[in-house]
Amino acid sequence: MLRFSTAGESHGESLVATVSGMPAGVTVDQGFVDRELWRRQKGYGRGGRMRIERDSAHILSGVRHGKTIGSPIAMVIANNDWKNWTEILPVEAGDPGKHKAVASPRPGHADLAGSLKYDFPDARYVLERASARESAARVAAGAVAKMLLRALGVEVASHVIRVGKAELGRAAAWEEIAALQLKDEVLLNCVDAEAEAAMKAEVDAVLRTGDTVGGVFEVVVHGLPPGVGTHANWDERLDGLLAQAVMSLQAVKAVELGRGVTAAESVGSAVHDAIGYEGSDQAFTKFSREQNNAGGIEGGISNGEDVVVRGYLKPISTLRRPLGSVSFETREPVKAAYERSDVCVVPAAGVAAEAMVALTVARLVVEKFGGDSLREMQRNFNGYCEQIRAY
Repeated sequence: MLRFSTAGESHGESLVATVSGMPAGVTVDQGFVDRELWRRQKGYGRGGRMRIERDSAHILSGVRHGKTIGSPIAMVIANNDWKNWTEILPVEAGDPGKHKAVASPRPGHADLAGSLKYDFPDARYVLERASARESAARVAAGAVAKMLLRALGVEVASHVIRVGKAELGRAAAWEEIAALQLKDEVLLNCVDAEAEAAMKAEVDAVLRTGDTVGGVFEVVVHGLPPGVGTHANWDERLDGLLAQAVMSLQAVKAVELGRGVTAAESVGSAVHDAIGYEGSDQAFTKFSREQNNAGGIEGGISNGEDVVVRGYLKPISTLRRPLGSVSFETREPVKAAYERSDVCVVPAAGVAAEAMVALTVARLVVEKFGGDSLREMQRNFNGYCEQIRAY
């Protein structure tokens, strides 16, 4: 099984990502991993932390001579800000007088719930791990998963379809979405310039008032054959696994597959994708769909269309004009604590969601096609594609 994990705190020395279960022989491009980390840092509305960090993954194990070797991959991403926190967050006991307590919990964050759970006198340790800074390690792991999928012709990309009330009012073609990954400047990662300008205006409006704004990103998996995932067991369904993976990202409060939201207010004849038979050898099978309202998944199984996953991101909970809270020490009303933060992170969240989607799909691909080496997996994959094309 393909597995990954992360470790590290927001202001600790570094973040760590490990990936195990990768077949041997997958080309690992250091430049691609670092560009994915760069993409996560970009977007209009990011805060001061992104001017400090220059994320790069230092690969410690599992890759030699540019290829995976079948053993666990370990990567470290240094936190440049650590030099300012060495006495505040030392591993050893340190000087209690230099501890930087989070004295009042922030509404919408993990501060209060985490402090209650772990019996902390303030929310510092909760903040450090609950921070979205952790998603950088996920992006590094996801970049490795993307390189495995690319070797099978499967691509993953994202774009932003809403910031605040400003929304992309049309469908986006795969080619448009994929092209965004190649841009050297990232505003709000929207395929439409006019819609992106309206999104920027939403960010500007909340920036002036000391508030934050959320939005919606869409992740698309292109080139995935039918048959990945299963209807047989509840915890092996592709849609359920994708929903959990994207929902696990910081600030994501809802996940949608295909036309999941609008389908609930529509009649069945307007929602379900009519099936045809084209007899063409250009696709995975000779069956075709008139549209893709299902988002590429039916019954927990990929159906050969693009897999479409949307994440609904709440506004960041750290506000420059804080909401009311309570002092941990006195229990008196105070304003919530403020930590340097962002105004809008929807494009960055989309990149982190790409990583989670890629890791989820790669896990199911490894389970379905097996293989200790990439060459073995490709042989199994190609044989399966021949089988369904001849169906």
